[in-house]
Amino acid sequence: MLAPDDSVIAELQMLTAHRTDLVADRTRTINRLRQQLIAVCPALERAAQLTVDRGWVVLLARFQRPKAIRQSGVSRLTRMLADAGVRNAGTIAAAAVTAAKSQTVRLPGEEVAAGLVAQLAQEVISLDARIKNTDADIEGRFHRHRLAKVILSMPGMGFRLGAEFLAAVGDPELIGSADQLAAWAGLAPVPRDSGKRTGRLHSPQRYSRRLRRVMYMSALTAIRYDPESKAYYQRKRDQGKRPTQAIIRLARRRTNVLYALLRDNRTWQPDAPKINHTAA
Repeated sequence: MLAPDDSVIAELQMLTAHRTDLVADRTRTINRLRQQLIAVCPALERAAQLTVDRGWVVLLARFQRPKAIRQSGVSRLTRMLADAGVRNAGTIAAAAVTAAKSQTVRLPGEEVAAGLVAQLAQEVISLDARIKNTDADIEGRFHRHRLAKVILSMPGMGFRLGAEFLAAVGDPELIGSADQLAAWAGLAPVPRDSGKRTGRLHSPQRYSRRLRRVMYMSALTAIRYDPESKAYYQRKRDQGKRPTQAIIRLARRRTNVLYALLRDNRTWQPDAPKINHTAA
């Protein structure tokens, strides 16, 4: 008979995999959108921050050709974007009009390219909505897991990374030790000795890249919001470690903490007694 957590993990595995596919589809659609936008207005393609600002996608779903953007003007475009919930509407509108003014000639095939830009922009908007709905499903199911509060208590662990963690490890009770979790995440170097040379370490060849990403990204986030994590990262940088190396060291250290929390079913507390970190 399946335990409640077993069903939650199975659902999270399906939903997180589906979200990964949606994000990949969005990336591909953005790339196609950029290619078509070059055929309409290269200056507009250079100005558009399509990967980081949804406002540009909203604009391109309505206006694609330089002439139409010039005729609409900054004020009208700003109102349209603001009505659509775009925060920096004025900045985007001004940048779009400036780019449109730099091109006064009509490029060959502009009409067809503009139509494709509009379709692709709508596809991105649709994918954004599907990703948002999937996130809501993931969050709801993640909170049903009995260890959700424990995982969320770790600095840098939001519901998405928490769901990815559960999807990657399955039943956390099967994790035998902090070292096992670190090895599973590819964060525990293994010996590469030969002949008389000993003490050389290298990253393992077989590990869960999904779990490694969870631990790496949560460590990266923790550096921004958790003073202890930031201080540890800075110590490693002061010791001569490169940024990526310092983050990996922090991620390895955090596996010890996360394992202890999961084992004891307790939440992380900033003023709790320090754990003896073997990977420090």
